[in-house]
Amino acid sequence: MIRIVTDSSSDLSPQVAARHKIEVVPLSIHFGDEELIDGRDLSAEAFWERLSRSDTLPTTAAPSPGAFGKAYQRLAEVGADGVVAVCISQALSGTYQSATLAGQEAPLPVRVIDSGTASIPLGLTAIAAADAARLGADLADVGGAVSRAEADLLATLDTLEYLQKGGRIGAAQAFFGGLLNVKPLITFSDGAVAAAGRVRTRRKALAALLDWIAEQERIIRLGVVHGNAPDIDDFLYQLRERVPDVEPLVTLAGPVIGTHAGPGVLGVAVSRS
Repeated sequence: MIRIVTDSSSDLSPQVAARHKIEVVPLSIHFGDEELIDGRDLSAEAFWERLSRSDTLPTTAAPSPGAFGKAYQRLAEVGADGVVAVCISQALSGTYQSATLAGQEAPLPVRVIDSGTASIPLGLTAIAAADAARLGADLADVGGAVSRAEADLLATLDTLEYLQKGGRIGAAQAFFGGLLNVKPLITFSDGAVAAAGRVRTRRKALAALLDWIAEQERIIRLGVVHGNAPDIDDFLYQLRERVPDVEPLVTLAGPVIGTHAGPGVLGVAVSRS
């Protein structure tokens, strides 16, 4: 059987990852000089609590090739025939390079795929790959399932501060400029964070997410990610009214995404295969 590996920027909870037999390789989080391993030393819940009382903005670092090597070795030992590793965009992290280097020394065939995205669309893509593997797909066919998943994201941020300080805003900076009082809408384009619009209020931003979802076709999987958003329950109620036939996978953003998106982030993602 082919097994799936992803990284912790996918925002898959330990329970969801275990259910789909997805191996998650963690990135690390730095609060000053203190290094914490995502999911091992710092849960999503603990991250948001710590961020709320921290005077310093955390930073993130990619896993080492050795971390991926250990994951590949564990899967080989339990009888995997091969591994498909689906990683955060190369434009955002060195994780893909680490996964690739480890794959060159792995004891089983490894195919590493740049998802071109992060957070819940990456998680949905990994689930699509795991579902294909469970049905007996080979290495090439599982890779094809990743391509067909076409996972897209639209998200709103409460502030641009975290993206700006983390250096992840890229070309979107020119669009938003100095308008720090807007509610930005962002997506991924060519593997990088891209502007998708801007509105003046949180209410309008959430309405834009709901309208976007309502326009999507062929939704197979639906995901919602948030950073302790106070309005998440109301948003989910409205989302289920708009898309009653697909139950969303709802997840709390982990330390990697939370570091760069900040409190209050709320995003929706769809996978079409």
